[in-house]
Amino acid sequence: MLSVHQVKTRADLNTFLKFPWTLYKGDPYWVPPLVSLQREKLDKRKNPAWQYMTGEYFIAWRDKKPVGTIAAFINHRHNEFHDENIGFFGLFEVYDDQEAANALLQTAADYVAAQGADTIRGPASFSTNDECGVLIKGFDDPPVILMPYNYPYYQRLLDSAPGFEKVMDVCSYNITLENWQSTPKLEQSIRVTRKNNERRQITVRTLDRRRMKQDLQLFKDVYNQAWDDNWGFVPLSDDELDALIKDLGRYLEPRLAFFAQVAGEPAAFLLAFPDLNQPLHHAYPRPGTPEVLNMLRVLWHWKLRPKVKRIRIALMGVRDGYRGIGVEAAMFVELLESAVALAQEIGGNSADAGWVLETNTAMQRLVEAYSGEDYKYYRFYERKLSP
Repeated sequence: MLSVHQVKTRADLNTFLKFPWTLYKGDPYWVPPLVSLQREKLDKRKNPAWQYMTGEYFIAWRDKKPVGTIAAFINHRHNEFHDENIGFFGLFEVYDDQEAANALLQTAADYVAAQGADTIRGPASFSTNDECGVLIKGFDDPPVILMPYNYPYYQRLLDSAPGFEKVMDVCSYNITLENWQSTPKLEQSIRVTRKNNERRQITVRTLDRRRMKQDLQLFKDVYNQAWDDNWGFVPLSDDELDALIKDLGRYLEPRLAFFAQVAGEPAAFLLAFPDLNQPLHHAYPRPGTPEVLNMLRVLWHWKLRPKVKRIRIALMGVRDGYRGIGVEAAMFVELLESAVALAQEIGGNSADAGWVLETNTAMQRLVEAYSGEDYKYYRFYERKLSP
């Protein structure tokens, strides 16, 4: 018999936390998170996102066996920023079991409807600043840092769930760094970008290790302004930005962080990171293993026995008034040239640029002009709720 119950006890939360390790056991592509970081993400007292969210966690049980999980929540900052009245579902993990998937999704819909929402959207865990979307293409490769992974059947379960429809697709691009500049088309694109930089007085520099604090503050100042018209974007709170900057400081590679100016005025940023998911994949942290040991294993693969062969181009933001004049291309060229040099140093071979909205044709053209090939797609679903 199938039933869905709210997470209420510490034992329930542990079951919720550990479920993905059971679900993806033996899967060659799933990347487990550090247990302590995942526990902190779920902790409503520690995760700053819960300062503006209302929500609960639920587990689907078949008899005495957990068969799925889901979070249902209202993101009040999202609703205020977009003038919407919607709820979200996230942390959606389930066996290939349509009945269990339907029950979890219905439970989430009922919860957000009871909070007054007229629509439910997801998956999002917990916003577009975190892991979000369901993978629908590109299953033969582990995910990059802060990107989701799921079994191919998730799309079928969501397509078949009553009332749920696609609302938006986003894609990631793969850029092969080996011989990146070897084609005449790319050489011409780079020359055009350089000439435009001179004409527009666009300058690009990397993050300065000597003034790391000031540069991260500059990133903080630009971030929310630059993304304010992006679909689904929710401005980060001060606490979230502080937490993000703290996290960035742990694994930031200054050679992959760029700031652009136009005629001396701060205009944009572009941040890429070594793909931390690769050492995580090799270390495979597990619940029940002392977290110190989990972290030492990750560190071994991260620093002492490098397993990072890919970077993720994760964040680009351009202030209003500086878009469409070539600032994006100026940073992109500098980043890729730096990434090629770094790849030769560490033996890397590729960069992941994502994600890009299916409606963002300008960004699609930019990435494709510099050799990007779309290789992974993610989908958001939505269901209208009865008043």
